[in-house]
Amino acid sequence: MTKPTIGFIGLGLMGAAMVGRLQSLGYSLTVMGNVSRPRIDAAVAAGAVEAKTAKAVAEASDIVMLCMGTSASVEERMRGADGVISGLKPGSIVIDFGTSLPASTLALGAEVAAAGASYMDAPLGRTPAHAVDGLLNIMCAGEQAAFEKVRPVLEGLGENVFHLGKLGSGHTIKLINNFFGMTTATAMAEAFAMADQAGVDRQDLYQVMSAGPLHSGMMDFVKAYGVDGDPNQLAFSIRNASKDVGYYRQMATDLGANSIISTGTNAAFSGALKQDMGDKMVSEMVDFFAENINK
Repeated sequence: MTKPTIGFIGLGLMGAAMVGRLQSLGYSLTVMGNVSRPRIDAAVAAGAVEAKTAKAVAEASDIVMLCMGTSASVEERMRGADGVISGLKPGSIVIDFGTSLPASTLALGAEVAAAGASYMDAPLGRTPAHAVDGLLNIMCAGEQAAFEKVRPVLEGLGENVFHLGKLGSGHTIKLINNFFGMTTATAMAEAFAMADQAGVDRQDLYQVMSAGPLHSGMMDFVKAYGVDGDPNQLAFSIRNASKDVGYYRQMATDLGANSIISTGTNAAFSGALKQDMGDKMVSEMVDFFAENINK
């Protein structure tokens, strides 16, 4: 069977790794970047065609993929005279791999459907290193028929590919997942800071906590920095964590719900941003709590 042509918008660390993986599998790509020129150049050198507008990407593609940092960025690329929607071919499929607001996803889905195409949300789990080897976790949602069309492509990108039902479900689950993960990380970071305050050794605290049912991968990520000094076991910035928790809270508001637990998590990340820690990794929240525990 002929492989579908793919358009890819957003060649950050994750997007560039995904583009490289798709190229290694023999897909024909049209790409459009946002910030990093070297990643675009590398994709073009490997055979991709660079487009000047998102509309041109859509016109050249059976499947359009976006890997952007915010809902606002996705909306900007999707709408307008030079946007993806204006260039969509009937029957084409658009996939948002970013972590976006479900309400935004549903609105864009209706606009894409009006253009005769299908929209899917498919946020990602794991890291760019996993993307290079096609080992991502992909939380896809949208029409079943569209999912079946893109499944072979997604299975080339991900080790675990989930279809989660109606449009928006992927982004909803991703935001709940990230709220839980970031709350666990900040709780462990404060636990280490409180141990310092009490004169308890961090390693001793970790040994006891990790021997029981509290043990988790997130605990180990924070311990990697808090005890061992390695911030990169969880390669996720405080800025991105703050964004995702904020999106979770916005989602709750859109649902008419009140998130109680996320209030503290949100306050911690917001405080870290105010202290210019946005580019630090989440595990380095240990330093934020250690510095602010007496304030």
